[in-house]
Amino acid sequence: MLKGIDPLLSGELLRILDEMGHGDELLLVDRNYPAAATGHPVVRLGEVGVVRAATAILGVFPLDEFLEHPLERMEVSDDASITTPEQDSILELARSGHPRPLDWGVVPRLEFYERARRAFAVVHTLEPQPWGCFILTKGVVFPD
Repeated sequence: MLKGIDPLLSGELLRILDEMGHGDELLLVDRNYPAAATGHPVVRLGEVGVVRAATAILGVFPLDEFLEHPLERMEVSDDASITTPEQDSILELARSGHPRPLDWGVVPRLEFYERARRAFAVVHTLEPQPWGCFILTKGVVFPD
């Protein structure tokens, strides 16, 4: 156990987040997502939803400041205008810690699966809400 670190962030997950470099992509996915099929490391968080997982991850993970959409979500029902409550919560959480205005990148479901092939790793939750799948692009940690 580490002081000041969310206990949800296991040693394995912290190692992965630390090893990621600027521009690397992390998948945060729901229980329905075929995480193992990506061929990338999978960290299974058990009975945790995506909002709780995002809260822990975004506490230590800088989103890319150079991209227009460093946070992307899977499109709901082939309609980019629809969001889920979980998606809305994660966007607000990300906005609270991002130095620039932040809005979604929306990725159609089949394109999301294609994009997943280049992810660095996958964080798998047991989120029951479909479309609880996100791509987080790591940014730079600037000196104080």
